[in-house]
Amino acid sequence: MKIYRVKRLSSNQPITACKLKDSIWEQANLNTDFGFHWEDEIAPQTSFRALYDTDKFYFRFDVEDAKVLTYIVEDDKMEVVNSDRVEIFFRQNEELNPYYCLEMDARGRVLDYVTRYYRDFDYQWSWPGVDNLHVTASENKGGYVVEGAIRLSSLEELGLLKDNKLEAGLYRGYCMKLPDPQADLRWISWVEPDSKKPDFHIPSSFGILRFEDCEKP
Repeated sequence: MKIYRVKRLSSNQPITACKLKDSIWEQANLNTDFGFHWEDEIAPQTSFRALYDTDKFYFRFDVEDAKVLTYIVEDDKMEVVNSDRVEIFFRQNEELNPYYCLEMDARGRVLDYVTRYYRDFDYQWSWPGVDNLHVTASENKGGYVVEGAIRLSSLEELGLLKDNKLEAGLYRGYCMKLPDPQADLRWISWVEPDSKKPDFHIPSSFGILRFEDCEKP
């Protein structure tokens, strides 16, 4: 399995509203190993970084996108599925029973849901607890950035953070056209799934986020 190594933040790093300064993100390992696995062309660049401290897991996606498309009618979280977005899935086990999904668009809207193999989605579910999940996003001239912070305690309570690692999938939905009547998306991922057709909801699409330099109790 692919492994991304999550570095630990020192305790004196300035953090405001769960958001890290750009200079702090320079400490993180840079993962640009994303690609089209079902298209015969080079994918627009996607990069991922992650850090952690004693309280939270921090992540950031930087996305190259010449025209960011965001579907807005009622500003509901389900509209994220028809928009440009990045995604993180966390699983408890290889059976995907259950796994937890975060899909985040360029407005910072979050479609959070729990599901079980195969595609048994529960969109009524939301990430548990107050202030356990915080996501922000911003557009720029080259695309958009999504940043997030998740309390480690909530990851542990969901049975996801075990032995200083998260089993996670990192993905991107690259929107080519907004719904008229249906959105047109291309699919980008970190790990190449074992599937002839685009599918992130399978065991082979996951890798490992390993927390480094963990303090012993």
